[in-house]
Amino acid sequence: MTPVDRDILELLKNDGGVHELVLNPRHISENIDWNHQTVREHVLALRNHGLIEHHDESKGIYRLSDLGRAYLAGEVDAEELEE
Repeated sequence: MTPVDRDILELLKNDGGVHELVLNPRHISENIDWNHQTVREHVLALRNHGLIEHHDESKGIYRLSDLGRAYLAGEVDAEELEE
């Protein structure tokens, strides 16, 4: 788990907002301090680890998964995800 991964997950969680966000990698990168290519690569890795999932696959829009929520809540350890 890297700082980029954490920033992406926290943005999608939208703590302090009423609802979680659903965003594509470009919109994610526009809202955090990482460039689009970096965010795109990390979004794919987060999806492969099950932390985020497609909200709309045809549009490339992602949302936080149940596993991603559990990770952010401290219920899942990052080392378990890397196996």
